[in-house]
Amino acid sequence: MRILLVEDDPTVRAFVLKGLREAGHVVDEADNGKDGLFLAVSENYDVVILDRMLPGGIDGLRILETLRGQKNATPVLLLSALADVDERVAGLKAGGDDYMTKPFAFSELLARVEALGRRGRPESAPQTRLVVGDLEMDLLSRTVKRGGEKIDLQPREFRLLEFLIRHAGQVVTRTMLLERVWDYHFDPQTNVIDVHVSRLRQKVDKPFDKPMIHTIRNAGYILRAD
Repeated sequence: MRILLVEDDPTVRAFVLKGLREAGHVVDEADNGKDGLFLAVSENYDVVILDRMLPGGIDGLRILETLRGQKNATPVLLLSALADVDERVAGLKAGGDDYMTKPFAFSELLARVEALGRRGRPESAPQTRLVVGDLEMDLLSRTVKRGGEKIDLQPREFRLLEFLIRHAGQVVTRTMLLERVWDYHFDPQTNVIDVHVSRLRQKVDKPFDKPMIHTIRNAGYILRAD
């Protein structure tokens, strides 16, 4: 997707930019209301991530109201440190499609952004069985099989493999794994991911002819059947 991020906090902006680009999205950025408004009305985006409070005399609500006044229906996710109900209601009434308060987990922001990008598409039924090639995962019985052979996994290994399967064919970054599998909202600078991926490979790949878990240099990991 092509995303516009309008955020004046340099730390937050860098954090979100890094995560979105690692997830494969194209992101334009602005650190003030004037530039954000210019980009929002002059370019085409799939989603706009818009800070509620911005410098430069043009805040997030004004940008949002301008977009909606021009009949621009691009989905907008509002970010704000203002958490009270009245502020959230004001943002949604101004035309916002979603509202997140700071601080937030990047994994949740990514999920909400991608959900907004899919807006209008039919929702699929909840899955209880995940299959990629000859690898099968039953979410109800918490069992894993490959080629019909049962694979015993520890709880953390199961969560890691589930995340990889759900994103089969996509590069999964360290940021995504740390937040969704380990619940870390920062990089602890350890090799915990490498260790667990190595253990998972010993069980899922080593006994079989073709590996399914691949390392993408300087990016992350990808699970695929071919």
